[in-house]
Amino acid sequence: MTKQDLFVQIKKKQSFLCVGLDTDLNKIPEYLLDTDDPIYEFNKAIINATAKYCIAYKPNLAFYESAGLEGWLAFEKTVAYIKQRYPEIFLIADAKRGDIGNTSEMYARAFFDKLRMDAVTVAPYMGEDSVRPFLKKDKWVILLALTSNKGSEDFQLTEDANGEALFEKVLKTSQQWASEEEIMYVIGATQDKLFERVRKIVPNHFLLVPGIGAQGGNLEAVCRVGMNKTCGLLVNSSRAIIYADSSDDFANTAAKEAEKIQLEMANMLNKYL
Repeated sequence: MTKQDLFVQIKKKQSFLCVGLDTDLNKIPEYLLDTDDPIYEFNKAIINATAKYCIAYKPNLAFYESAGLEGWLAFEKTVAYIKQRYPEIFLIADAKRGDIGNTSEMYARAFFDKLRMDAVTVAPYMGEDSVRPFLKKDKWVILLALTSNKGSEDFQLTEDANGEALFEKVLKTSQQWASEEEIMYVIGATQDKLFERVRKIVPNHFLLVPGIGAQGGNLEAVCRVGMNKTCGLLVNSSRAIIYADSSDDFANTAAKEAEKIQLEMANMLNKYL
């Protein structure tokens, strides 16, 4: 899926919402635990309820790997279901991989060749040779640059003698590896005060923005300083949508929450695009 393809979907749905499928067996409705595949059944219900309001899904691999083989199989079934029923949806494997070249190549084969994901999140801190194997035709690398967690201050915001922060060095250096048609960046919504610094370095790239909702990020603040001429934002919401209701009516409630965010996004597109 190209950058232009993403923008077409954004305009069509008036949305740049990414729904995070962070499916926790301890949080889904209890009745689903009696089914043969509770993770998959929960995901399928959420997907059918929210697909009209979002342009991307982002399964977080930790939630599937923690459930062992059954979790991984549920992840594969979830991906196959989205590919079959909603082929226009952008699929992100939130795996945060990154290792020496030959290991990264195996990760890339798993997510791109086997599962046919559109994108995978990658940690950049082992350098170019750890990222390059993920750079495949018509696929996306989403580099961790400036995350929304409190610990981001430990390393990402540290500055060198010239006042350049580590996240800025990641943004600048990685542009030598690939173009804005191949790389996106994770920039946390709670870092909205730093979005101007981000956009000075990567004005045209897409940004994956977690942290809206449960983590306290502000959508309008992000759009005001982060949106570009092709929108340039994929804003993720996970818990605020998928766990909005723990009753048997959870899917309908998730749909209402997704629609609420989509309507806000439509306003932002009209205001800032």
